[in-house]
Amino acid sequence: MEEKTSEPAKSVPLGRGGLSISPLGIGTWSWGERFFWGYGIHYSEADLQSAFQASLEAGINFFDTAEVYGQGRSEQLLGSFVRASGSPVVVATKFFPFPWRLTRQAVLKALRASLDRLGLSQVGLYQIHWPMPLVKVETYMAGLADAVEAGLVRSVGVSNYGKALMQRAYAALAERGIPLASNQVEYSLLQRGPERSGLLDECRKLGVTLIAYSPLAQGLLSGKYTPQNPPPGLRGRRYSSALLSRIQPLIGLLREIGEGHGGKTPAQVALNWTICKGTVPIPGAKNSHQARENAGALNWSLTEEEVTALDLASRDF
Repeated sequence: MEEKTSEPAKSVPLGRGGLSISPLGIGTWSWGERFFWGYGIHYSEADLQSAFQASLEAGINFFDTAEVYGQGRSEQLLGSFVRASGSPVVVATKFFPFPWRLTRQAVLKALRASLDRLGLSQVGLYQIHWPMPLVKVETYMAGLADAVEAGLVRSVGVSNYGKALMQRAYAALAERGIPLASNQVEYSLLQRGPERSGLLDECRKLGVTLIAYSPLAQGLLSGKYTPQNPPPGLRGRRYSSALLSRIQPLIGLLREIGEGHGGKTPAQVALNWTICKGTVPIPGAKNSHQARENAGALNWSLTEEEVTALDLASRDF
């Protein structure tokens, strides 16, 4: 079911840095990514442009990319759409810790290259994509703080950091008077590790926004896939038919709950669940239909009883 929101969703704070974003964003891993997602085969630049525009029309203003998505193509596409739209958009991108990037100066250098690809003078959020065992957390945090002080970024965050590393990142930035705005991790009904590890609670305690990537488990929670109809391409090889069978009762519950909210789809219910948990989900969107589908998760809320029912139904995954 394709949804249109009647009014823009109320914005939420991105950490404690004074920046506000829509309660749901768009992840752009698939933008320009041919090998895993099939860009240029199953969808085109025009499809992505329509996804961007439909997202804006639904009140979504937060778009997350990274320098490694599509080998830089995602940043180029997103930047061109932002500049053409003239709309106030919060762009987030990421620094990838390649093994030759061992200094704080590497962070600024990579950020400037990302800004060149985006065609922007500043981004709203700059994140360290993964922890780097060869580099102290404090080294990269110094680079992020330098980026803020240089006026190249409004706020800074991390991605895929566990609780202990996030605490160190928070403390290192605090010494420079800069808040850690976010931690972007995988989180969905099928991946509830951030709850079990205490990471989600620690984010709440510190005022760090948990940005949930793969909130639909790469489409598994959309209800489209069954053992007889697995995801296409590489995604289909990652998920066994046994898993696809196991999740069907959960999909059925998502469908049942959605019917009670005026015909919401399983995907919209799954996204709303992540919002109810206090996170900002960033599902992908490769066309306008998917963008509007995502936006159908906004401007309504699951009841506490429905959240609990979904918690129980997904606890064993």
